Amino acid sequence: MSAQDEARPELEVWIDQDLCTGDGICAQYAPEVFELDIDGLAYVKSPDDELLQDKGATTPVPLTLLNDVRDSANECPGDCIHVRRASDRVEVYGPDAE
Repeated sequence: MSAQDEARPELEVWIDQDLCTGDGICAQYAPEVFELDIDGLAYVKSPDDELLQDKGATTPVPLTLLNDVRDSANECPGDCIHVRRASDRVEVYGPDAE
């Protein structure tokens, strides 16, 4: 791991299914991270591609997909995608970001 990688905070993402509109924009931007389930709502996926259906389940944001995940949060019509620093849980992208 390079010093530059260590300087970047680890980010995680979660979806508030209560607000999800099922548009699937997130899955279009970052299918490696998001997926629509049979209930029509979006969920995050684990690094080994398992759908995480527990309420508030988080998954790490791979650095290579950060732009796609950020765009998903910004474009989501339900404002339900939350990207936060894993260390202090401060939201950096999404409806609660400052």
